Amino acid sequence: MPVKAKICGINHPEALRAAVDGGARYIGLVFFAKSPRNVSLPLAAELARMVPTGVRTVGLFVDPTDEFLDQALAQVPLDLIQLHGEETPERVAAIRAATRLPVMKALKVETAADLDAASAYEPVADILLFDAKPPKGAVLPGGNGVAFDWTLLTGRQWAKPWMLSGGLAPDTVAEAIRVSGAEAVDVSSGVEDRPGHKDPALIRAFLKAVRVI
Repeated sequence: MPVKAKICGINHPEALRAAVDGGARYIGLVFFAKSPRNVSLPLAAELARMVPTGVRTVGLFVDPTDEFLDQALAQVPLDLIQLHGEETPERVAAIRAATRLPVMKALKVETAADLDAASAYEPVADILLFDAKPPKGAVLPGGNGVAFDWTLLTGRQWAKPWMLSGGLAPDTVAEAIRVSGAEAVDVSSGVEDRPGHKDPALIRAFLKAVRVI
């Protein structure tokens, strides 16, 4: 089965076109003010309307309030909500019920014990995302260009689909997939030429590396 790819932190039509044309299955829009990839709701709405049928538009939120979720969903047509903060299983379940949208929960990984925590989210999340634990003092919960030990995932199985993230790039994604067994991957900083600016050429190279596996 072909490996699915998500390009996260899209904030420009040119990057969106490169992702879609290259075969990305997910487009990620970041709604987190501290991120260089943050998009305003009007721009996000414009970008989401450009996403063709068959490609899922994902909204990334970090510990969002109900009010902000309502505001975002009123303006931006999203297919999937990604929660990348410290949301508890109860909060994930509540957001899923309130929005009536599938939810992806990001889990920060450094050790095998961090993976064990995923079991609490399996009953309430539709997709699990395994990302590297941020460096000490980092402002962002993800998108830091840091990888974790992919062998921690070797042979592991979960009841829900899962995606690999953290430090992936065109020249590392094939090895990451081989080692981890991932059937879906997520990239953000690894296809940027500077923080927050997606490079269409790097997006194409990343997606090509995923396709040829």
